[in-house]
Amino acid sequence: MKRRQLFRRVTTGVAVLVGARLVAPAAAADALPGAGSAQPAVPLDRLLQVVSLSHVNDPALTPIFPGDPEFTLETAFTVAEDGFYLQNVKEGEHTGTHWGAPAHFQEGGLTADQLDPQDLFLPAVKIDIREQAAADADYAVTVADLQSWEAVHGAIPAGAAVIAWTGWSSRWGTDAYANSDAAGVTHQPGFSPEAAQWLIDTGKLADRGALGTDTFGPDLGNDETYPVSVKLYDRRRISLENLTNLESIPAAGAYVLVGGPINRAGSGSPATIFGLVPRLS
Repeated sequence: MKRRQLFRRVTTGVAVLVGARLVAPAAAADALPGAGSAQPAVPLDRLLQVVSLSHVNDPALTPIFPGDPEFTLETAFTVAEDGFYLQNVKEGEHTGTHWGAPAHFQEGGLTADQLDPQDLFLPAVKIDIREQAAADADYAVTVADLQSWEAVHGAIPAGAAVIAWTGWSSRWGTDAYANSDAAGVTHQPGFSPEAAQWLIDTGKLADRGALGTDTFGPDLGNDETYPVSVKLYDRRRISLENLTNLESIPAAGAYVLVGGPINRAGSGSPATIFGLVPRLS
């Protein structure tokens, strides 16, 4: 099977898998291009590798954004005493790996329960700025970085999750993650406001889409005016924050799928964010 044909079958199969309604296995198979007696459909688990882009939530390791609610995790019931095991979790909606809804920064913006499943399933674009971030903790993704990516990989698709791979997840569980200076100011890389605006103006961040990072958020850590977040959180656009394992997805061609609780009037939630990576070999 040719590489491009296989990739088309991957993306079609993923769309069937996570569409708004369940599709029976036979119907899903029929939806794949080339399916039928002459050319049996390839099972989705052979077309896709599923990887986790989320940290494990652990109060001993999970860094908390300055000023956010405390995170506690306590045993509420045990098998020995109660016949079943259950923990009591107390945390803010933006604890650990999480996503943010438009209402997080926009008065009257859509809340988590007002978004559609399609808003949480996006083509992934990974911008590797590890080298720049290692040299400058306050490095911000530029328009030139995005254009350089497009020169190699092609146009960023409309409605993409544009993810900055900074390498910061290797600092998880240590003070080096917040990277605060003597004055308590956080220093983490992010996106520049100009880059965010370019993505919006060119339709890369369209009615839906996301900015993602392996840091606290899309803004520079030392900018408390949050100019990138103010631009991002509009329409149906979201953020993906505190990601990890970004080495497991390619620069282009993967998708992200956001799972987790949907709170009433929520600003987002802690999440298990999956990378869906085509198996093209």
